Amino acid sequence: MSSSDAPGWTFLSNHGHVLVALSRDPAARIREIAAIVGITERAAQAILKDLEVAGYVTKEKVGRRNAYSLNTDLRLRHPAETETSVRDLLDIFA
Repeated sequence: MSSSDAPGWTFLSNHGHVLVALSRDPAARIREIAAIVGITERAAQAILKDLEVAGYVTKEKVGRRNAYSLNTDLRLRHPAETETSVRDLLDIFA
């Protein structure tokens, strides 16, 4: 099946894709995260804000850039996955 024949869904939400992107490059710029995930910069900013407010991501200013750290001990939010930590999820993609 070619990529153009692929279904219009993925196994991870955009929030999950952003977490994976940050785990691979904590110093990534919003534009880079957006390109990796395939979303707009505005959507990437909104997702980062959601993740910060929920405690999954901490943003630190380093010079003129941001560096992100992940709280990998937190559990996933969906009731079916509350026994799974962010670390468990990210380990799949390491």
